Amino acid sequence: MKSISVKLSTIFFSVFMLIGCGSSDTPAPVNILFVGNSYTFARIAPALQYNAANIKDMTADFNTTDPTGGNSFPVGSGIPPSPCLTAGTGCFEPHPWGGVPGIFKAMTVQMGLDYNVSMSTRNAATLRGHFLNTANSNWGLRANIAKEKWDAVVLQGQSDEPLSPLKSKNGNPVSFKTYANLIEQYVHKGAGITTTEADIFGGLANCTAALTATIPGPGLSSGSCTTSRVIPANPNANPNAKVFLMQTWARPDMVEAHKCTAADKNSMNGAPIVDATCSAGANGSATTGLNSLYYTGKPTTAENLKDMTTDMANVFYGLASSNSNFAGVVPVGNAFQTAVNANSVKSTGFYKADGTYDESGSQINLWWLDRTHASVYGSYLTALVTFGRITGMNPTALGAGEISAKDLGISADHAVMLQKVASQTLLSAGVELR
Repeated sequence: MKSISVKLSTIFFSVFMLIGCGSSDTPAPVNILFVGNSYTFARIAPALQYNAANIKDMTADFNTTDPTGGNSFPVGSGIPPSPCLTAGTGCFEPHPWGGVPGIFKAMTVQMGLDYNVSMSTRNAATLRGHFLNTANSNWGLRANIAKEKWDAVVLQGQSDEPLSPLKSKNGNPVSFKTYANLIEQYVHKGAGITTTEADIFGGLANCTAALTATIPGPGLSSGSCTTSRVIPANPNANPNAKVFLMQTWARPDMVEAHKCTAADKNSMNGAPIVDATCSAGANGSATTGLNSLYYTGKPTTAENLKDMTTDMANVFYGLASSNSNFAGVVPVGNAFQTAVNANSVKSTGFYKADGTYDESGSQINLWWLDRTHASVYGSYLTALVTFGRITGMNPTALGAGEISAKDLGISADHAVMLQKVASQTLLSAGVELR
């Protein structure tokens, strides 16, 4: 991975920041926190470790203390040619992580902006998991939110949780919205409370109500609903912080027929391999060996991806509209779809006839082999949209010489194309860019 350098000949210009403060000629650094999971930390090298030295990976120490709590595979370095130390255990996803925040940081440096970038992420984390530390008490994810005074916070939840449970494996929009709102309040007000989820959801019946009930609930067990939850006060609450919701992207693995897969723990990156047992039905059909699909009502993959994108956007923009304390949406999912609609990226044929992934074709692919995580191109596009939404600067200003694209192996032509996609998406969403 190459280091980032900024030439002294960088053109100086006045920057009026959307966030941050300071009346002097030199604005104070903007303190930004990214809260999320593998969609934020990028999952796959080289994006995974990109620029990690220049951001703060707040879960690196947690992983050292208790690797099992992060659902990652830190045995060995995971970076070729270093081998896995124990066969079959996996050694991908080594900390420290850079990911989307690392790419974002590189972009801000190039444009003369001063951002202190931090990231609190865990594999498969929901916003509930972040707020309640439900995954593992040794991973103090909520404590990370309270550790510093943030000027901006970007929230990214579990990928399909915002969707209807009738149209996704992990759909739980009630939980997603509830905990997004609670984290927003924790950032802005920081009140400490001792409560239960029954209280949070307005009563035990509401807390245990099924995801598909007439009045949907989060579908929690009675035990979960009545467990006492101690939420310490946030000493660094900032009522002026800008809290954004990152809209995640549609997933080809929920659209196109393919075999069930599992991560290959003998590989350096956990690439998907066929799961012969299909996890006894947990991952799809144990009878056919095919993964469960949820968006198949349209005649083409691109249209089904659009259907999923529309559903996702409605949830995110609806939540931002219902709670004016959110600063808005970072429309990454819409940007993926903008590229698909323009036929600028792979938009069909993600799997072969035998149900295994298909990497043929000349177009770049925004999705990695598992067809849920972003490829390096997808992570770059995510960072571009985030950069434009947070700073208010047009991503196209980064230009063909943008450093992180070069470091990540993205050609100048592809970088410029993705910058234009990010710009078009933000402008279409009504974001004013300069």
